[in-house]
Amino acid sequence: MNINVGNKLKQLRKSKSMSQEQVADYLHLSQSAYARMESGESHSWASHIDKLCEVFEITPEELVRGEKMIVGNIGTNNGVGYAEVVNQLSEKLIEQYEERIKDLKQTILDLKNK
Repeated sequence: MNINVGNKLKQLRKSKSMSQEQVADYLHLSQSAYARMESGESHSWASHIDKLCEVFEITPEELVRGEKMIVGNIGTNNGVGYAEVVNQLSEKLIEQYEERIKDLKQTILDLKNK
């Protein structure tokens, strides 16, 4: 998911003719922290979703579209609201962290056994 969102962030930034540093300043981050978001190395885009959507003039749904999440338009009765999008993102991030922790524990075990 991070790589897909990262690619979208990069495309959006370039479409606005902005530098990574400009977006990072808007988010009150270092340029390197923002670069990690674009490269998919960081999950922190989720905690900055409001500001990212504001700077790129998009909705959260547009940022995560195509991420196998079923979302609707914000503010519609038949769509999924902003809170649910955030919940879906949070659940997905937790899954990714749990998987990463599992992989790291296995790596530690393998190293101990050498």
